[in-house]
Amino acid sequence: MYLYCLCLDYPPTKIGYFCQTAKLFVPLQSKKTIHCLSYKQSFMLILQSITPQVPIITHDSIKQHTEDVILRLQSNPHEYFQELGHQALVFGLKVVATLLIYLIGVWLIRKVKRFQERRFARRKTDPTVASFIYSATSFGLTTLLIVVTVGTLGVDTTSIAALLAAGGMAIGMALSGTVQNFAGGIMILVFRPFKVGDWISAQGYAGTVTSVSIVATKIKTIDNREVVLPNGSLSNGVIDNYSTLPIRRIDMLVSVAYGTNAQECIDLLLSMLNEEPLILHSDTPGADDPFVALKTLNSSDISFVVRAFVKNEDFWTITFNLNKRIYTELPEHGIQFAYPHMDVTLTNNG
Repeated sequence: MYLYCLCLDYPPTKIGYFCQTAKLFVPLQSKKTIHCLSYKQSFMLILQSITPQVPIITHDSIKQHTEDVILRLQSNPHEYFQELGHQALVFGLKVVATLLIYLIGVWLIRKVKRFQERRFARRKTDPTVASFIYSATSFGLTTLLIVVTVGTLGVDTTSIAALLAAGGMAIGMALSGTVQNFAGGIMILVFRPFKVGDWISAQGYAGTVTSVSIVATKIKTIDNREVVLPNGSLSNGVIDNYSTLPIRRIDMLVSVAYGTNAQECIDLLLSMLNEEPLILHSDTPGADDPFVALKTLNSSDISFVVRAFVKNEDFWTITFNLNKRIYTELPEHGIQFAYPHMDVTLTNNG
């Protein structure tokens, strides 16, 4: 809080103002009006609230401070060193208190995270939610600890807050992608299109979700690579989750040559499907019986569609087994696979 007098001849002191014309000292706490009799007019003391400004250190101020120190050393060195020692002691105590607060804060943060871990394990919380809360809690508590530590050291935290507020717009523009990823992480946490352990396909990658943090999601691909997907683009894009439903349908196309007996091929393919013990039938909720039909008549071949429901964990096992059996058993029954070819007929007119 600062007081301004319109008739000041001298700069303000630290505790008040001295009006040279009225010969009157005015403390900072005063709110009354000074009447300057020599000029027969009134001057108002105006109470204003402004943001404290950081003092600007110039060459003159450094020179003046140095001269003051030398003058005090010459006049009363004992008192100066005694005051200097007191200030050093106070600063040392602040440093010790700051270190204690920091160490205790780190210890408390670890305790809170362990408590969360035990609580989530006891309640069997979704790993996706647990991972997100871990990250948010760690970030928030660490930020709070830094602010408290800096304030204990004697740094004006209001100035830090003002500095952060002033640079907030620039930081926000520079980190717009990070903010978008943070918002995407919240959307993923709220709507939960997938969870840790699900097999998903997104942004051109497919794999098992291993972790979901504040700004990114990690998946492990089938060839043992770890891919980090930003939550912003992930939440705004298409996510194909293969693990949401317990069963999946295998869709295959089997192309054979023209001249093949269609019904014989259908019966042979159905027998292969019915012989697989892991293939599900209509008695399983959500599944249908195996299905085979002639789908298309192409230029060089005919195609049969093969459909069968299996559990998610059996999808690739059944797919590989069927491919092997189809390739092996169809030729044994006289059914040939088609390949692109062209029949050319030559006519001899001579």
